Amino acid sequence: MTLRLIKLTVSALCLIALLWWTDATAVLARLQGADTTWVALAVLAVTGATLSMAHRWQIAARAFGIELRYPVALREYYLAQLVNTVLPGGVAGDVTRAVRVRSAADMTRAAQSVMAERLLGQIAMLCLMCAGFCVALWLPGGPDWSLLGWIVVLCLAGAGGVAWALSRAAHATGRFLRHVLGLGRQPKMLAHGALTTFCLIFGFYACARATDTILPPEAWATLIPLVLCAMLIPLSVGGWGWREGAAAALFPIIGAPASAGVATGITYGVVLFVAVLPAAALLLMQNLSEPISTKRKPDLS
Repeated sequence: MTLRLIKLTVSALCLIALLWWTDATAVLARLQGADTTWVALAVLAVTGATLSMAHRWQIAARAFGIELRYPVALREYYLAQLVNTVLPGGVAGDVTRAVRVRSAADMTRAAQSVMAERLLGQIAMLCLMCAGFCVALWLPGGPDWSLLGWIVVLCLAGAGGVAWALSRAAHATGRFLRHVLGLGRQPKMLAHGALTTFCLIFGFYACARATDTILPPEAWATLIPLVLCAMLIPLSVGGWGWREGAAAALFPIIGAPASAGVATGITYGVVLFVAVLPAAALLLMQNLSEPISTKRKPDLS
């Protein structure tokens, strides 16, 4: 309970500090004048990402011997997103998803299926960001990322090297990573990685347009993924505070005011919440105790 309160406090204090630092009046003006058409497009994009991620999890679960019908996978994914949105830490929903699926196999395989799906999603986003920063640092013109760009590239390269080394090991972690990387090379998984990444990035871009900021094309592979990655910091509720802080710090690099970054981040947070509201309908319309059956043994070779 204390940790949850700390995370909630961190998010609230970050937002208050950002509003004070960037001029709350300017942020409020952008929010009040938000273009509802772009906001609606952002909701549709995030919804598209959810539909794709649920199917990606269905494929990943099958690889671990858990057979899920797509409606069940989609229901569980929506419920997990709702929990992640309203509870501190951003992982409680995934834990719940694994616990509910364990009845089909065992807790280990259920957790591995959830971890594999989340990891594949992050790999897709990080690969795009690495490529984007490499191009941005190599080609003249555009935003001056300078030191920050090199730090991002080096950190991503280091993380990739560590992951590759671990995947070569004979222990359980190595076997899991090899299995995930092999799964990620499947055409369907590559397609879902590209689709979900595009949808999430477009959703943020649409929120920027809604609050009167036009992000340049290069921001799709640099600034936006970097802001979205800030949401992964567990010391928050639904990424609130860290997302807006990252946007406020990065928007001036592309010539936009910090207040525009805060307004975009807040709009995106609202969009994420609106996009998971179908979970409430699922709670009322579907049988949450519907059984999940396994039909095959996992292939962890």
